[in-house]
Amino acid sequence: MRLVFEVPREWVGHKLKNFIRSRGLSAKMWKRIKWQGVVMLNGEAIHNANEILPIGSQVICEWEESLDIVPADIPLSIIYEDDYLLAVNKYDHMLIHPTQIGVYDTLVNALAGYYEKNHIHGGIHPVYRLDRNTTGIVLIAKAAWVKYALAKRHDLIFREYIAVVSGHLDVTQGCINEPIGRKDGSIVEHVVRADGKSAETEFSVIGYGNNYTVVRLHLLTGRTHQIRVHMAYLGHPLLGDTLYGGNDKIIKRQALHAESASFIHPVSGKDFSFTAPIPDDMKYFMEGLKK
Repeated sequence: MRLVFEVPREWVGHKLKNFIRSRGLSAKMWKRIKWQGVVMLNGEAIHNANEILPIGSQVICEWEESLDIVPADIPLSIIYEDDYLLAVNKYDHMLIHPTQIGVYDTLVNALAGYYEKNHIHGGIHPVYRLDRNTTGIVLIAKAAWVKYALAKRHDLIFREYIAVVSGHLDVTQGCINEPIGRKDGSIVEHVVRADGKSAETEFSVIGYGNNYTVVRLHLLTGRTHQIRVHMAYLGHPLLGDTLYGGNDKIIKRQALHAESASFIHPVSGKDFSFTAPIPDDMKYFMEGLKK
């Protein structure tokens, strides 16, 4: 991995390490570059992190991204790719990471296989996670510092989801602001509880079907199972979500799809926005909606 920075005038006279940290690299990433890579200042290797930046400086950081994930030959739906990140449309029934030894059918295994096949040298760092049965866009950073730059604040990526919930919502839009924590006695299930972590979910109704509602949701926080818990709290669990009371007679997974992701690219500074098409098992609910 190679990063090139032109030092702006306001950073002249400051320390090298502080400038590099200001570019979005974590302390851990800076140490990795310093000890396992090379930092060049105006063409010369620098070993002193406190080096003072002169006027007209150029800083180059180079290091190897190690990959210790077992590659698997699994089809992928790649929406976008550059030298720093990928946007992947994840299928249902696919984990992001292996949860136990001997599991090799996850998204990161599929990406390792894709890297191997296409001779790509880089890391695999999911910027955020989706549940096994949630489909849609996942951003993958090819370097740890890229993940840090995108994930250090939840609001750096604007994500919207499409969900099908049971029954008809009484209001067409709103914001659910209820704390979420783990359910007592469970290692999986979460609930709204007073001592939980703050959680906010915005929603708006797309349309109504036969005893169901299709909604668009935006997460202002990123709690485990947040959409599933909040909609169940309202009395409208996601269809197919048996963990939280949803009916699975029509669809065999929670009807939840990460439809879009918008963000500013951490390297180019350009605005990016990606959309993943509604999967086939959710298209059924989009037909014949009454707005």
